[in-house]
Amino acid sequence: MGYNILNDPFKNKGTAFTMAERKELGITGLLPPFVQSLDEQADQAYAQFKTKPSNIEKRIFLMTLFNENRVLFYKLFSQHVVEFMPIVYDPTIAESVENYSELFVQPQNATFLSIDDPESIDEALKNAAGDRDIRLIVVTDAEGILGIGDWGTNGVDIAVGKLMVYTAAAGIDPSQVLPVVLDAGTNNEQLLNDPLYLGNHHRRIYGDQYYQFVDQFVKSAERRFPDMYLHFEDFGRSNAAKILNQYKEQYTIFNDDIQGTGIIVLAGILGALNISGEKLTDQKYLCFGAGTAGAGIVSRVCEEFVQQGLSEEEAKKHFYLVDKQGLLFDDDTTLTPEQRPFARSRSEFSNADELTNLAAVVKAVHPTIMVGTSTKPGSFTEPIIKEMAANTDRPIIFPISNPTKLAEAKAADLLKWTDGKALIGTGIPVDDIEYNGVTYQIGQANNALVYPGLGLGAIAATASVLNDEMISAAAHSLSGIVDPTQPGAAVLPPVSKLAVFSETVAKAVANSAIKQGLTREAISDVDKAIQNTKWDPKY
Repeated sequence: MGYNILNDPFKNKGTAFTMAERKELGITGLLPPFVQSLDEQADQAYAQFKTKPSNIEKRIFLMTLFNENRVLFYKLFSQHVVEFMPIVYDPTIAESVENYSELFVQPQNATFLSIDDPESIDEALKNAAGDRDIRLIVVTDAEGILGIGDWGTNGVDIAVGKLMVYTAAAGIDPSQVLPVVLDAGTNNEQLLNDPLYLGNHHRRIYGDQYYQFVDQFVKSAERRFPDMYLHFEDFGRSNAAKILNQYKEQYTIFNDDIQGTGIIVLAGILGALNISGEKLTDQKYLCFGAGTAGAGIVSRVCEEFVQQGLSEEEAKKHFYLVDKQGLLFDDDTTLTPEQRPFARSRSEFSNADELTNLAAVVKAVHPTIMVGTSTKPGSFTEPIIKEMAANTDRPIIFPISNPTKLAEAKAADLLKWTDGKALIGTGIPVDDIEYNGVTYQIGQANNALVYPGLGLGAIAATASVLNDEMISAAAHSLSGIVDPTQPGAAVLPPVSKLAVFSETVAKAVANSAIKQGLTREAISDVDKAIQNTKWDPKY
């Protein structure tokens, strides 16, 4: 019994077990005699963390702590959110995913589901949950991990990391969450040829068999965990939107790549417009990189144009999508269902055949907003940015591809090339920049500012679905925090105040669900419902 307690991360207190607890639990003599407080443990662990020479070694140390003692891990995380976020999640997690099989120590309470054994889905979910009340699942099939592509079962780290942020930012009880990976195979030759790779050693399966696999998972999870909020993460371009559309009106479903990125970029754009004093409906939006994330952002921002009074047809005229073939035209047979509504007619342009690259499109279109989700580093060049800035007073530029090595531009260059006029959001954290005597704070378009609060609000309100109105409420709640009077103000609130803003978002989402009558239970006091849902890292 004693060793079982010490090996259960949800129950283990380590050296904080009192002498009375040690006697009662049968662990007398299994720990050093001095009893530490949680604060003392946290100080000791942080000192150990600081000795690690690289980010990946820091992450391995934190994951060891996570595996041993959830309360201590989250106590430490809550004290060092800004420092730990890039270690626990992006960008360090990319290196962790790439080396997951080689570094594997233990499964971290995740559920591993294989397309080769769909009959075991329900049993696997039961085994993974045990007697825990699961309220939140993050599931990935890892076909489109960050900017690094298909990583099969290695991608489970993404689900684990995402759930860490939910708990650290929004206080979701870590005993009520479950990371899940759907292993449908991989097309990554490096993994297929790696004898240490822990996933299925066959090519990725698509089509009916794949969709049946996903469907079995969704329905089994919904039966077993009826109060669940289901978060889809890093699914491939050909499947992500189809899966979201299949289930979003039946269950409380969220896809962070499509919806989360859309919300945070919309919030950043609204924050930028608070600073410039301009209207959203006067803007021209250029999307560079029209994959799952890029098209998802466009769809979200377009919906806001409609909410601000334009017809859907008028709203779509404000958007230009650029991908590897250049500007997307409606005669292109390779367009995805998410790209097609925004494709332009060649008859709009006298030089349509020349619009095969970003520079040509910027010159033809004169965008006021440009968002990069291309994973093409350095593609927002000085001539392109200067061309954009020549046609708008306060260009809104969001190079949000990540990790750092994949960003379309550096914030410091964008300020220099626009003489400090650019309103910038990045996908990675950027330190304050001094330019011409002004300190510019750079807003990070980090989904962590949105998705934890979105989940907390939906769970606390017992929302039966997550719809566009709730998502819009989340974006507006964030954009209202920007201070437009401050020189060099950021377009988004800082990640350092994640916990505060997560609660702001949660209240907006919960109130929207209640107003629309979309809750499973009657909620009379939103603040109380949120506080009752939140978990604190304490023994």
